[in-house]
Order: sequence, then structure tokens, then C-alpha cells
Amino acid sequence: MMGSLQAAFLPAWNHHRRRRQPPIKCETCVALTKQGRSFLSSLAISSGDSATANRLIKKFVASSPKSVALDALSHLLSPRNSHSHLSSLALPLYMKITEATWFNWNSKLAADLIALLDTLGRCKESETLISDAVSKLKLRERDLAQFYCNLVEAQSKHNSKQGFDDSHARLCELVRNSSSAYVKRQGYKAMVSSLCEMGELGEAESVMEEMRMKGLKPSLFEFRSMVYGYGRLGLFEDMERMVLEMEREGLEVDTVCSNMVLSSYGAHNALCQMVPWLQRMKNLGIPFSIRTFNSVLNSCPMIMSMLRDRDAFPLSIVELNEILKGEEALLVNELAGSTVFDKAMEWDALEAKLDLHGMHLASAYLIMLQWIEEMKCKFKDEEHVVPAQMTIICGSGKHSQDRGESPVKHLVKEMMFRMKSPMKIDRKNNGCLVAKGRVLKNWVCLLREQNASFDNVYGEQS
Repeated sequence: MMGSLQAAFLPAWNHHRRRRQPPIKCETCVALTKQGRSFLSSLAISSGDSATANRLIKKFVASSPKSVALDALSHLLSPRNSHSHLSSLALPLYMKITEATWFNWNSKLAADLIALLDTLGRCKESETLISDAVSKLKLRERDLAQFYCNLVEAQSKHNSKQGFDDSHARLCELVRNSSSAYVKRQGYKAMVSSLCEMGELGEAESVMEEMRMKGLKPSLFEFRSMVYGYGRLGLFEDMERMVLEMEREGLEVDTVCSNMVLSSYGAHNALCQMVPWLQRMKNLGIPFSIRTFNSVLNSCPMIMSMLRDRDAFPLSIVELNEILKGEEALLVNELAGSTVFDKAMEWDALEAKLDLHGMHLASAYLIMLQWIEEMKCKFKDEEHVVPAQMTIICGSGKHSQDRGESPVKHLVKEMMFRMKSPMKIDRKNNGCLVAKGRVLKNWVCLLREQNASFDNVYGEQS
């Protein structure tokens, strides 16, 4: 059966036979190994020749470790993979992988493949894979339920309406007929999250009511799904209603939930509603995270515009506050007083580090401005030890859209260049900028001597 599926699917690749494909350049490539990227690049330049694609797939699977092969398959199965001509090869790659001695059938991998086939209109092949899975698992209720949970979640992420409706109906039937609390809990959890992903929030609330009727209290996961589901649609009253309902049921609003709210406000340009939410987080003692910074600052149009013009952004918090207006200024002030900077900064006699990992461009920019202020204070205070080395960890671009090109590193380099800083790229690790502690202190002191206002010096040099 596997062979017939592969034979039926490969001709679709010929649709691209005479069209030269663009180089791979998308977010999902970043998790791939060098071997995986080389394989996909070879497929992309094979001009849609199914025989060549088959030969490349066979060679790749035979010569690759398990993790490399599965990473490449996961790339092709991802809903964020915009290269449909590569996605169409997910099935033949999967079939070849199933022949490997190390392969063990995995319900999530099968579900991801089925969801992709649905979006590509290959309903016959997806139904065959579903039938195979059900036959394999029909005597193991928990495993069968987990397969359908994986399936509805994968289909919702691919926005496969018809496939989702069918799988959701099957999962509903399985859950309602089961006497297992585990099956019910996992099934309801998957139904709520996938319905939210599909934008069917009313139906998701009905499922939560059904949970209560069955004696199952909705968990934090279900409420988060509802909060973010309403938020993504810009239905803020319903989003806030779900937050209140969550609190009434004794579930605390945490950083993750707060970031979902902030992200939703930002996606709909509701900056005025972000300020009171940040203040609420502070009042409730909910810690900010790097994602809080990312969610808020990515939504600030003036800051993002300034960062696109690398010669125009200010080099001090004081100057930034003079330029910003309205909600953006308020948001920066709320963020600047958080503990995120403290967690990113380490200071001891041997080495002081500033770790910018996980920060988007605007977040790294604000943290760098705080770092400048911190250097000013620490080097002015003689009681603080001067570290032997100062390191700013930017990353080398492994997780950037253009692999090896780190936007954060470019930003930090530009800031240091404009400020005539001694910080230089580390010869041993090009994802870091380094300087001797004493040299850095002399630079800071020199700037302070040149002008009583530390911030005005930066403004003049820019």
C-alpha cells in the first residue's frame, strides 16, 4: 500500500518540471542541519523531475541519521513551509523513511502528513493513511484517541476545513463513548485548542461546557486557548471575559496568558490597551518575559520604523523618550523598569555578560539602551568590580530567517560603531561582541568627561 501511495503522489511533482524554483528561504529552514538544507536545495533545483527527486530522496534517507531525516520531513510537513513544490514531496519522503530500519510509526508524524495531504487536495491518500492508523490502533483506545487528537490539531494548523470536520466528529464520538477519564481529558483538550485555531470559538465554548457537564474542570490550557483564540480575531470583550472566567475558576493569570493578551492587542494596533495591561501585570506581580518585550515592542510603529533606518535611531533612553509620543513612550517606560534586563545581565570579576538570545530587534535595542545606562552607573561607582571581560551575546543567526545573518548582531554592531565603542566581534565566537573590562570602563569615563550629559554625547556622535 505504501508503494502505491508513493506512485500515485509523485506525478504531482511534474507540475513544476519546467519552472526553475527559487532558493529555499523561509523560517522553517532554520531548524535544519547542513545536510538537510543541502538535500532540500538539491530538490529545489531538480526542476520537478520526479525520477531525480526519487533518487535524491533515496540517497538522502540511506545516508542520513534518523534525526536529520526526520527534521527534513518535519520541515516539509510544516504549515509555515511556503514552498508547495517541496511540500508535495513529503509523502514520497515519508514512504522512504518508513523503509529505514530505525523507523518506528509515530501518530503525530502521520497526523501531520495527513493534514498536509488534505491541504494539497490528496484526500484519497490521506484517507488511506487514516485507515491504516485506525487499523493499527483500534484495540488501544488511548493510542487511538491520541492519534485523533494529533490529527485535529494538525488539520487546524493547516486550516484544512473538510479534513478537520471529519476528524473532529470522529474524536467527539470516541470521547463521548469512552469510560476513560484520560481519553476524555485529552480529547476535550485537543477539541478546544483546535476549534480555537480554526476560529470556531462558539463551538469551543460549547465543548468546555460539555466538559463541565461530564465532571471535568477546564484547565489553564483550555482557557489560554480561548483567550488567544478570541484575541487573534480582535474580539477583545470576549477575550477579557474569558480572562475573568478563568480567574473565577481559581486559575491565575500568568506571564504566558498575559503575553497572549498583549500579542492580541498588538496585532490589532490597540496600543492604548497594552499600557494598562502591563500595569496590571506589575500590580499582580506577574513577571515580564522576553516574549513580553517582543510582543509589545514589535507593535510599536515608530520604534520599528526607526530601526529600519539604521542611521536614525537614538542611542540613549533619554533621547528615545524625547522622540516617542503617546502610548509608545508609556510602553517603553513600563518595560524599562522590569526585571528582564536584570535576568539578561550577569556581572562578576571574571566576565560580565549581556545575553540577547530570544530577543527580537526592538527588544534587543531597548535592552542595549538599558545596558548603556547600567555601564554608566556601575563604572561610576568604584565599589563595583571591573570584570576582566565584557561580552554581549547576540547569536550567530542560526535561528534567523536568513541563516547566519543575525539582525540583532547587526544592530548591536551598528550601535557600537556609532558610539565608537571598543566592543568587537569575538574571534572565537562570531555571535558575540567582546572587550576588556578596563578598556570598556575607560571608554565610558571618556564619554562622561566629554560632556556632563552622557546621553547628549551619543546624540552628537550620531
